[in-house]
Amino acid sequence: MSTTLFDISQKTALVTGATHGLGMAMAKGLGLAGATIIINGNSSQEKIDKAVSEFKTLGIDAKGYRFDVTNEEAVQRAIHKIESEVAPIDILINNAGIIKRIPLEDMEVTDFKKVIDVDLVSPFIVSKHVVKGMIQRKAGKIINICSMMSELGRNSVGAYAAAKGGLKMLTQNMATEWGKHNIQINGIGPGYFATSQTEPIRIDGHPFNDFIVGRTPAGKWGNPEDLAGAAIFLASKASDFVNGHILYVDGGILATIGKPANES
Repeated sequence: MSTTLFDISQKTALVTGATHGLGMAMAKGLGLAGATIIINGNSSQEKIDKAVSEFKTLGIDAKGYRFDVTNEEAVQRAIHKIESEVAPIDILINNAGIIKRIPLEDMEVTDFKKVIDVDLVSPFIVSKHVVKGMIQRKAGKIINICSMMSELGRNSVGAYAAAKGGLKMLTQNMATEWGKHNIQINGIGPGYFATSQTEPIRIDGHPFNDFIVGRTPAGKWGNPEDLAGAAIFLASKASDFVNGHILYVDGGILATIGKPANES
């Protein structure tokens, strides 16, 4: 039993927003564990093709589909196409997201709604159309990518925090409604990770870098590959009785109040 507990080699996984960053890292983790990977993006087809090529160089069976996760008709068409051309979707990771760092008093309502639409409404839309097949098959795994902002606030990210807090509760309600169909719906809450987006502020002496390193019990930024284990666990048989849980992969930030600046 122990040899098959984390086996996902016969599974097909759709990971939204997986052409780069943390989404790509989680998709690679699932792919290297044997799953067939479907990545989604909404930028250029060239970017999607480049990402697929990168997966294939690692020996991962990967395919890419371009569609807007906030457009229900586009999502419905894409899910039908994926399941017709590739296979039924066994694992869904709702990773696509955006952030706009604007103080709330200066934020336009259109910007606030855009963040909510991508970060909260799209996981509902994609899950709604993927879960129908899972219900028929009486099996499935849905993983929503939450955030530490599902628990905490921070200056200038009010819309993002509102969306990610909502996504935490949406995850729990999905588990409440769909658990009876042998579908597990959980979340991953990444901490602060070393990505291309954070590279400019990950310099010794930069105030935010020093803040994160000092605030994290692990004393460092996470590597994107650190998310692979959590994704595999929540996508595999090992998590068959885990439902409605948010697994924070944050180096311990949420476990502590922090330490004084002059404490080593």
